[in-house]
Amino acid sequence: MVRPLSEVLERAGRYFMGESPIHRAARRLARTLDEMGIPFAIAGALAVNAHGHMRTSEDVDVLLTRAGLAAFKERWLGRGWLERFAGSKGLRDTVEGVRIDVLLSGEYPGDGKPKPVAFPEPGPEVTVAEPSGLRVLSLPVLLELKIASGMTAPHRPRDLDDAIQLIAKNALPLEYAERLNPYVRDKYAELWRAAQLEEDF
Repeated sequence: MVRPLSEVLERAGRYFMGESPIHRAARRLARTLDEMGIPFAIAGALAVNAHGHMRTSEDVDVLLTRAGLAAFKERWLGRGWLERFAGSKGLRDTVEGVRIDVLLSGEYPGDGKPKPVAFPEPGPEVTVAEPSGLRVLSLPVLLELKIASGMTAPHRPRDLDDAIQLIAKNALPLEYAERLNPYVRDKYAELWRAAQLEEDF
């Protein structure tokens, strides 16, 4: 279905002002996880936005441990959140009507197959607080995951574009690769070179 341009612009405006259902769902989820003492990190587009590359999304990505997800489900399923299907790790915020994609510590980005880069356990060493207070993945961790995903999942080219945009928006040097897992360093260098090109349109 093609939406009227006015509706698209209004939705985008709310999103970039941090007032969209996506943002409300993220804040509600974060408050609930904090109250339960469950470690988490916001990932995906909201984390990308927090680090300077603004783009929209239709869902909230959150990093949890298996134990954290199990504890959350035990207490809150049917009380504002539902599984997307029986046994799914994915959830739906029934208040905001927003999809919640859960990334589990120890699983692998991209194709899901074992590789040197895995989703870490959420905690102070891999997160930073963005201005609204949400804890998002730190830039090095976010870049590692985005690059590893794009390297192994041809159907996820946006992950590599996110990495290019993050490099450009943060004016990261080529040497920043030393802060990343060796598995992604060569790809970082390739994306860094792409980030130096100026658009001519």
